[in-house]
Parts: sequence; C-alpha cells; structure tokens
Amino acid sequence: MSYLDRIAVCHRWDLDAYRPFMVEDTTLGRVTHAFARRLTDYPKVFQVSDRAVGLNPDLADFDARTAALREVLLCLRDAGDIRRWRNEDYPLVRRWGDPPFLKMERGAVPLFGARGFGVNLNGYVRRTDGWHLWVGQRSKTKDTAPGKRDHLVGGGQPHGLGILENLIKECEEEAGMPRELAMRAVPAGAVSYICARDEGLRDDVFFNYDLELPDEFVPRNTDGEVESFELWPMARVLETIRDTEDFKFNVNLVILDFAIRHGLLTPDEPHYQEIWEGLRLPSVL
Repeated sequence: MSYLDRIAVCHRWDLDAYRPFMVEDTTLGRVTHAFARRLTDYPKVFQVSDRAVGLNPDLADFDARTAALREVLLCLRDAGDIRRWRNEDYPLVRRWGDPPFLKMERGAVPLFGARGFGVNLNGYVRRTDGWHLWVGQRSKTKDTAPGKRDHLVGGGQPHGLGILENLIKECEEEAGMPRELAMRAVPAGAVSYICARDEGLRDDVFFNYDLELPDEFVPRNTDGEVESFELWPMARVLETIRDTEDFKFNVNLVILDFAIRHGLLTPDEPHYQEIWEGLRLPSVL
C-alpha cells in the first residue's frame, strides 16, 4: 500500500458511463445513462436525449428550477432512489462564488453528479516531540464510512451560509469548540476529487482550514456523529494513511495536503510530485 493508493480511490470513475446534466447551456453535473432514462418519467422538468439531460428551459430562474426539481426529488425519495434525505440544500454552481442556478437536496447531489462543497479543519498541537493531529472516530451508525477515522471537524457546505460561519457551526456541533477559538482557524486552500460511489458520482471541493490548538483543549462531540477523539503524532497519522484504509476515503486527501504544506511530508518521499498533483483535479464540468 502507498499514499498513491489512497489518492487513486478518490479518482475512480469512467467518463463514458455518464452524460452531462445541464441547465441552460451550462454543464452542472453528470448522470448515469440508467438514471437519465429514469428521468424521462418527468418530461415537464427534464429534456433527456442520448447526449445529455437538460432542465426544461421554461424553468427560467432560481426559484422555478428549485421548486420543480424538488417535486421530482420527493418522488425519487419515496421510490427509494435517494438513499438518504438530508434536509439540507446545496447550491448548484460550476465554481464556488458563482451565482447558483438552483439549490438541491444534499442527498440527491451525487445522483446528478453535481459539484458539492465542504469545509474541513486540521486541528493540531505542536509539542517538543513534534506535531500531533486530533483524529476522530466516526459513529458506527453513520451511512458513509461508519467507524472510520476522520478529521477533528468536517462538513458539507449548505446553500446560503458562508464558509467561515459553516466552519464555526461544525466546530461547535462536532467538537464542542467555542466560537472564539474556531474563529482563529486559518484558511489553507482546497482539495478536489471525482469518484464513483454507491450513492452516485462525487465531485467535491473541500475548503481546508488549519487551527493550532492549546494543550488544554479536548474536543467533545455534541451531535452524535463522532464516537471519540484521540491526539495522534503525525508519524502515526501518516503511517495509518499509507498502510491502511482506516481513514474515511476523502479525509486522506486533506491530511496529505496538510502534511505537504507544513513540511511533514517532504520531496524525499517517493512519488511526492504525484501525491501533490493528485490532491487537486481540474474540473470536468
């Protein structure tokens, strides 16, 4: 096993297995051919061809698109096509900062291969014996990656909430972190990946933050999504990523990015360039 194995897991998909999902003349995602055929059941909302799936152009603004699509998604939920309804909306955009074309229930985003965004926090402590990273263990009842190792804090980016405000919210919910401490987090770039998963096509961009924590801070989960936290030496974190599949698949990217930025993984590492290049994929939208 190697770091490249962890990266490869996040980049497994076949472009030929999908056709574009479009709004106006803009590609916002990709759907499987089978799901495209499923959407022919809703001709008032979708225009389906062998080449693409488009939203009906009569749905000409954000509110009309959102309302029409929501009716379809509720039908798909009731039919069992959507694995988990999250009651949280994501904005549908090509790039972060663009005006959204519509918003979509988070649980449906992978079915449409639409881009999702999230925030992640690397919470670390520097001691005389080196850098340490807070590591969570996900609840065994989680739908995604139950029982896997995770960041200190991470979460999806909902529509209508700023990135920093979302991070602060997630810090409180997932780690019991006070707002004044969370606000010290430093933005540190992003990682991106595209991969086929059971829930659909994941096309994700994660905005990363670093936060050096005081020795006396001990995280405390408040929303039940994390079973426990441990403070690990970075050597143990990196060895676990390299040699096992213990961490949630996409968390590996964020931690490797953290390690490279802080010189904890150096160019003497075999495949260093390939590791760095694998943390950010060019858009296919």
